[in-house]
Amino acid sequence: MSPTAPGRHQPEGREVAGLRAKRQAENFPVALRVLPRELRADLTAVYAVARTIDDLGDEAEGDRVAQLKAFGEELAGAWDDDEPTHPVIRGLLPAIHGGRVDAEPFSRLVEANLQDQHVTRYPAYEDLLAYCRLSADPVGRIVLRLFDVRDERAAELSDRVCTALQLVEHWQDVAEDFADDRVYLPQEDLAAFGVTEAELGAAPGSREFRELMRFEIDRAAALLGSGAPLVGQLHGWARLAVGGFVAGGLATVDALRATGGDVLGTQARPSKAGVLGWLMWLGIGKSQREPKAGRRSG
Repeated sequence: MSPTAPGRHQPEGREVAGLRAKRQAENFPVALRVLPRELRADLTAVYAVARTIDDLGDEAEGDRVAQLKAFGEELAGAWDDDEPTHPVIRGLLPAIHGGRVDAEPFSRLVEANLQDQHVTRYPAYEDLLAYCRLSADPVGRIVLRLFDVRDERAAELSDRVCTALQLVEHWQDVAEDFADDRVYLPQEDLAAFGVTEAELGAAPGSREFRELMRFEIDRAAALLGSGAPLVGQLHGWARLAVGGFVAGGLATVDALRATGGDVLGTQARPSKAGVLGWLMWLGIGKSQREPKAGRRSG
């Protein structure tokens, strides 16, 4: 498979279509259309790599551990000027060569998916948070780096947002994960609310299960709210893009709460109107002027 024009590497063919469909199904806009072309390309390339890592860990046929390790090695080699063959890694080359992304957060994403191959239960909430530090927080730090935001306080707030986004995604997919023999609900919480694992695959949810999910949704919402001030610390395109992530998460919380905790019997998906409403609440509306100078955070 030959690369595209010099300097503009993109995934091709059916792989592009599959990644695009998954990107459109996310709770939040991955690359807002109003962003400058280079930023959109960078964000889309990052998403393609992160999504591919997840797919290798969740859907790949054969030895997933071997495939994840091979992909991780090829990805790490891109920072050492090795020429990658995988199309999504080639798509990331402009950002790598431009010094706009670092290798370490991507290695944590690979590590998270390797962990998924042998860890399918989390005894306590703190154990789940530790997993999110591998599987979710690196994405936010990659995005901040793309916008040239290097403030540690911003990074800490981003971690809260990203962990919360990961949690609400888990709470959307309880039944789907259980079908794959993965339970992200902490074992201590199942016990505290008197919910057995067998209930996770049985819709509609029991009263105890609904109470448990309301607790988990509220906890994720509080964490997301504690990280939301990040939007106010950012400027320009960074504020707009990160605001989109936060608004998507807040709209997803609304959708989860609308189920009354019965996420087994009701699909919780955020509405476009809900996302727009939260964007307005965050101070990012259609009337907002485009950022002035600079392709990054301004």
